[in-house]
This record gives sequence, C-alpha cells and structure tokens, in this order.
Amino acid sequence: MADSNVSSMPMIEAIGLSKFYGPFAAARDISFSVRKGELVAFLGPNGAGKSTTMKMLTGYLSPSEGSAKIAGHDMFSDRIAGSKHLGYLPENGPLYPDMTPFGLLNFFGEARGMKASYRKERIEAVVELCDLKSVLHKAISKLSKGFRQRVGMAQALLHEPDVLILDEPTAGLDPNQIREVRNTMRKLGETKTILLSTHILQEVEAMASKVIMINEGKKVFEGSVEELKKVRGDLTEAFHKLTGAAA
Repeated sequence: MADSNVSSMPMIEAIGLSKFYGPFAAARDISFSVRKGELVAFLGPNGAGKSTTMKMLTGYLSPSEGSAKIAGHDMFSDRIAGSKHLGYLPENGPLYPDMTPFGLLNFFGEARGMKASYRKERIEAVVELCDLKSVLHKAISKLSKGFRQRVGMAQALLHEPDVLILDEPTAGLDPNQIREVRNTMRKLGETKTILLSTHILQEVEAMASKVIMINEGKKVFEGSVEELKKVRGDLTEAFHKLTGAAA
C-alpha cells in the first residue's frame, strides 16, 4: 500500500469537474484530491462517469465546468507541463498492433524528446518492471491481452511520471493476468501517486489507501476502505447501497 509515503501535497486535483452533452451530465461537480504517495481506488458502476472524469483529469477531454490539476499544473492552461508528471493508461489503451513492444517504447521515447542514452535506460527499466522481455520483439497484434496491458503500462511509465491514472487496467484479464498486473501496481505504489479505476473490490481492499465512489456522474463517497465498510459492513454491500439501482 502506498500510504506510508503520503505527504500533504496534492498531486491530482479535481475541482468542480462537470461534463455535459446537451442535457445529459456525464459528470457533475466532482471534486477530490489525491495526495503524494496515495493509491486511491476510483469506483462506480458502468456508466457512472469514471472514464469521463479520468479523461478530464488527464487533459484528454475538456470539462464543461471546473478544472483539473496534476502536480499543481492546470491540465487545460498548462497541459504540457502537467503531462510531464503524468502516466495515463486508458481502458483498452490504444497500441500500434504492427509495432513490437520495443518499437513502440522507442517511438514514444523519441516523441517525448528523450536522449538516446536515457531512452535506452528507461526502456530497459520498464521492460524489467512490466516483465516484457519474452515478447519484446513480437508484434503487439500477436500478444495476449495481459501482455498488451503490460505494454500499455510500460508506455505510461516510460518518462518516470510522479502520477499514474489507470482506467480498468485489469479489465478482461484472466486470474493469472490480473495477479501479474496487480503485482506490478503494488511495486509502483511504493513510489508513485496512483488513481486506479477498477471493478474488483478485492484489489481495493488489498491496495487502496482511499476510495472515491461516483454514481450517475456525482461523487457519493470519499474516505478510507474501513470507512466504506462501515456503510454496510462489507465492500460489496456498501457498493450496492451507495450506487442504488445502477448497481
């Protein structure tokens, strides 16, 4: 768990974030902060607005109202500076299927302006961390979903970001693959600030220092795992109670 190194410095801030599509509110007035060293679980049923909120936090999507900050940088007026601190793994993250993991990492390193020696050093580091050596020169199109998720994670980690925003990193994986990705996240939680969207409540209990839950585009809970359990005595029952009919 990442909370042993928590400081008071907020590394992720959502300030009144809202996103409207005509009369429909995908997210409405969502505010929270994640401090340096925290691993925070971001929960909610399908369609609750989790991915929309994460996209606004990363600067990928502009909010209708409110603002988002990464490491103190506004992600809409100062996005490039904020992005230097951020690694983002979207759900089913886009990869270039004809590339190999090595080719993809090298391409992103060049795109980020990394010098050759540093790029080589970082590729070696993320390949080891994400256990990609056995598939490093295979086409990404030939890899299992578990390996593709690890390639996406390696890409998100390449530039040594302080902050990771991970949207359903274990979605669609089998139990062995989930275990592998979970072990990688545990390692990352020792040094990174992480906001993790997941449907797997065991992951929340095992790793999270805090939980944020949204339902129908609104925040309905923010607190520790123990505080969430007190809602109903059990994480699953607390989830059902807080998300109502949507659960």
